[in-house]
Amino acid sequence: MTSGAGFSRGGVLALVVGGFALFLAALYLIGSGEEFGGTRGQGQAHAASNGLNGYAGLVRLVEAADYDVARSRSPQGLETSGLLVLAPPAYSDSAAITEILENRTFLGPTLVILPKWFAVPPSEQLPSEARDKFKRGWVILNGAEATEWPADLPKPYRFTHELAEDDERAAGDRWSGLDLAGRLPTSATMYAVPEAAHEVLIADAEGRALAFWVNPGEGIDDGEPAYPVVFLAEPDLANNYGLADANRAAAAVALVDWLADDADIYEVTFDMTLNGFGASENLLTLAFRPPFLAATLSLLVALLIVGWRAFQRFGPPAAPAGPDIAFGKRQLIANGAGLILRARRFRLLGAPYAALSARRLAERLSLARPDPQAIDDALARRLPQEEPFTRRAARLEAAAKPAEILAAAQSLDDLNAKLSQGQ
Repeated sequence: MTSGAGFSRGGVLALVVGGFALFLAALYLIGSGEEFGGTRGQGQAHAASNGLNGYAGLVRLVEAADYDVARSRSPQGLETSGLLVLAPPAYSDSAAITEILENRTFLGPTLVILPKWFAVPPSEQLPSEARDKFKRGWVILNGAEATEWPADLPKPYRFTHELAEDDERAAGDRWSGLDLAGRLPTSATMYAVPEAAHEVLIADAEGRALAFWVNPGEGIDDGEPAYPVVFLAEPDLANNYGLADANRAAAAVALVDWLADDADIYEVTFDMTLNGFGASENLLTLAFRPPFLAATLSLLVALLIVGWRAFQRFGPPAAPAGPDIAFGKRQLIANGAGLILRARRFRLLGAPYAALSARRLAERLSLARPDPQAIDDALARRLPQEEPFTRRAARLEAAAKPAEILAAAQSLDDLNAKLSQGQ
């Protein structure tokens, strides 16, 4: 680039590279379904929530226990052969949950954490001092509520989700199971009333089931062992609110270990599609995943090389010596010659040039008209040794190749030159 350009080479390169990087980032975010800001999922209990009712702490705790953890926003995540953790909201579709559980009968174990708290974001009516203390994702718990969709599940999954009554809370906030014991963070206790003989893993002081497991293969004579399903009716044993206590955190990990150890599983997937974070597969998503990731990276490297090469000069700058359209007879002749060369109509030059030469010779010989026969007669008197004009003109008009045209035209110019010398 020249010194008079609006931007330097480095400035243009920075603009191109920066814009290209932002474009790639936009494509990736569109393909992965990420979003910045907004309120989608705020107040819900899911694996990405850091509110009291969320399970972001459980994700980190399971990771610390040396499991390979993934948070899935794709329906394909439900097909994992590892441990699948579901956290359906209170108003979920029981048919959809049933389909997931039945599809996983011989695929892998499942942990279902039921909802409990009705949570809302901080109100705008709160004092500014209190509102400023809330971090993004924090919520206010407005009370516990039992869930109805478990009663609509088919056997052997069906049970009733209940909230302990006021007169039962004094004893209901204590729990024990899996060689652990402790107290819940509040006296409000959620428990399950199974309709079948389910095995209780964790119970409260009254013997009510806080966590139990179901054998979905019971009664199925298929020869292949079925994977267990654990329902955690009291989510305060696993949510961020409950993990503040070491015993409750140990109970949450113990449930994961109980499901994973028996099947020798090291992968845990936290589903988020039931919480409204589902994202279907698309070409952009696949482009950034193996095995297509290698081809995408190769294409990006090739584009960078092409972009870098575009900033390198191929030879000296092709700056024009003058204006694109010049004025004057010389330029007009040059333009006409260039047009003839491009069209390659050399045979059309002979007759016009012969007529031009005839006018010149007639002036030299003082003839009134450029008549070819009169020119031949006058040349015979002036230059008797020279070839007649008509013969030379006929040779020019018959010429087809550039060399022949040039030789015949030079012959006519020789006559004009000899007449000028004679004068």
